[in-house]
Order: sequence, then C-alpha cells, then structure tokens
Amino acid sequence: MSKISNKIRSAAAQLSQMYKPSLALVRSVLIASAAVTLSLMGARQLGILEPVELSAYDQMVRWRPEEQPDSRLLVVGITEADIQKLKQWPISDRKIAEILQKLKKMQPAVIGLDVLRDVPLGDGREELTKILQKSDRIIGVCLVTDGSPDNPGSPPPPGMPENRVGFADFGVDPGGILRRALLFMKPPTIKGKSSTQKHLCNDNSQVLASFNLQLALRYLQGQKISPQLAPDQSLWLGKTQLKRLESNDGGYNNADVRGYQILINYRSRQQVANQVRITDVLEGKVDPNLVKDKIVFIGYTTETVKDFFYTPYSGRQQSNQFMPGIVAHAQVVSQILSAVLDNRPMFWFWPKWAEILWISAWSIVGGTLASRMAHPAKLTVTFGAMLSGCCAISFGIFLLGGWVPVAAPALALILTGGSIVSAERFNKAGYGKAISDRVK
Repeated sequence: MSKISNKIRSAAAQLSQMYKPSLALVRSVLIASAAVTLSLMGARQLGILEPVELSAYDQMVRWRPEEQPDSRLLVVGITEADIQKLKQWPISDRKIAEILQKLKKMQPAVIGLDVLRDVPLGDGREELTKILQKSDRIIGVCLVTDGSPDNPGSPPPPGMPENRVGFADFGVDPGGILRRALLFMKPPTIKGKSSTQKHLCNDNSQVLASFNLQLALRYLQGQKISPQLAPDQSLWLGKTQLKRLESNDGGYNNADVRGYQILINYRSRQQVANQVRITDVLEGKVDPNLVKDKIVFIGYTTETVKDFFYTPYSGRQQSNQFMPGIVAHAQVVSQILSAVLDNRPMFWFWPKWAEILWISAWSIVGGTLASRMAHPAKLTVTFGAMLSGCCAISFGIFLLGGWVPVAAPALALILTGGSIVSAERFNKAGYGKAISDRVK
C-alpha cells in the first residue's frame, strides 16, 4: 500500500508541475479580462463610449440593404419647382384646399397634412377651414412648446377636432441626428408667467399622440386593429408590441426618453414610398391607384423650409445629407405598419447582464489568443480576423433587429490581448525578477 501511495503522490506532483504554468496563464487571462470588462462598463456608464456606439449604429444602418418603397404610402411633396411654378410662398390656403379636394376624390385611406395652418395664408381660409372640419380622413399637425415663453408651440388649424391632430415634433440626438421617434408625449409646462394663448400643443394636462402615430392608427382601423395599453403602459397593436425605448438601451447612456419613444427602423435612404409633386395633383397627372386606400402625406420637401433632419444616412455624404420632415414621418408610419402587418421586427436590445457577458467573452478571447501566440505577425493577423468577426456578428444581429454593443467588445478584445502581451514581455525581459530582488 505504501508503494502505491508513493506512486500516486509522485504522479500528482508531476501533474501539478505540468499544469502549474497553464493555471497561472488562465488566472492571468481571467484577471485581465475582469479588469478590462469592469473598466469598459464604467466607461459606458459615464457615456464615454456613447459617441462611438452611435457612430457604429449609423454605419450599420448604411450597410443594410435598402427595402422596396412601401406601397401603402404616397408622399405629395411641395418642392422648389412647385413654388416657382405656382408663384406662391408660402402655398396659400386656397391651393391647399384644392389639393385636399382632388385627393379626397381619389379615396385615400387617410391624408396627413404636415403644413402648419394656424394663421391665414393668402386667400381661401374659409374654404380650407370647412374641409378640415368636415373631413374625417384628414390629420393635421401642431408643434409642441419647449417650455419657454418665447416658444409656445404652434396650434393646429382652428376648428379642427383634437382627435385628428398630432404633434409633428421629433426627438433629435446630440449632434443633430434623427434616430428616435416620439409616439406620445405630454407638453412641458411653460416656465414663468406668460400671456401666451393656450392651445392643444402647450396644454400640460393633455397626453398627445404624434402625427405619424395618428396616421398609422387611422390606417389600422380599416384592418380592424385597435391600440391597447398593457398594465405596464406599453403600447400594443394587435399582437405587436411597440416596445418603449429605455434610457440605456443599445449604445445610449442616460438618453432623454421622456414621453413614449421608439428607435426609428429606417426603410431606405430616400425612396420610402412613391412620391409626386403637388403640381402633379393639381394638374391631374397622378394615377388614382397611387392614392386609393393609401396613406397620403402632404408636406414640404424643399430646403427653403427648414423642415429637414440629419439621419444615419447623412454620414460621408457630399449632397442629399438631409431628410425632409415629411419623409421622416413616412419612415415611422411605414415602420409601424410593417411591424404590425408584415412581421418586420422592431429594434430589440439585450439586458445589461447579457451585454456584460458579451463584452467579457470577447475580452477572454483576446487574452487567450495573446497568451497562445508568440509571433507578432500571426498575432496581428489573428486579432484583425477576430475584430472582423466581432463586427460581422454584431451586424448579423443588427440585420435581425437587435442592437448590441460593438465598440465595447472590440476594445475588450484589443485591451485584454495588449495587456497579456505587455505582461509577458515585462516578465521575459527580467524586469519583474529585478524588481522582486530589489524589494527583497
């Protein structure tokens, strides 16, 4: 028995000596990975990585294949050519009334008029007011106050029922890029004493629906789909949840998500829907099939009116950097209809614990590769391939509707690998032993 026990002890000692370097290596990789992951999560919490993550998001939007125009929509744009041809600026109430009458005869499902008419413009005010009051197929707009006495917002056309008015405002990210859409909001209280006339879009007691949501709901009514609010106050349309954006979803950090916001899932760079000009409508050049049972948008597409936005598509563009507001509204309406009727995915996000695992996994991969490869050229090529793989997986998830961190795992891969390489060179150079001897 003593001989057997001695052999077991000897074998155990040999195994211990054999795996001691490997265990030390694993321990160093795990320690480095934990330190890097915690540092990156802290940087995300402080918002340091938000600009990089948002830039990565914009690039992935540009990389996506563009979809076909949404056949359920038609954009009637007021272009610079229209203004010159009609010799009117702004377009008069009478012309707007004439356009609405011609479109109504072609039996659209609903018409969205993204043109402010809170004050009379030219002649035809009474005619326009009568159309807006009587037609239940027209949705008008107003602008919400920002809470300052100097900007009380713009009221809807006078006499228009409140249930046929939506606010036209968007929430723009720092840097001026439009990535989010507001579906519901309560106007902020105007600060200080103000003699401003109270109206729908500066009444803090009201919860307002957006212009684009109003149009989508009117269209879905024809499909016998009505909105429902769940106990958690999330919005459901049929079996589809329009998940509310949270302040730290995706690459955001403490974003202003007041109201009910969603991330805009853009359909295409420009051609979200068929588009015609208002002079085409006035001259009878529009195919009635483009209008019948469709959602028709009327709004300015000329840059003369400052109603345009930078979008994720604007990056590196010399021209066509801006998207007109009416086209942006069409993007949101198309997104809602496609999610409800076509099962096109809304954007979704991982919980925080899943993001931590995602970042730490790439950190461990970086540390393991650095510990296994001594040749600098091979290590560089391998790291380049792994970075490409990280970006490719993130983009693949994005194509499925998921927005997961891109910059953080890429940095985790590089930083952990770099720290392992630096530590090994430090030890091989004898600096560690020299310092230890000095300490002793």
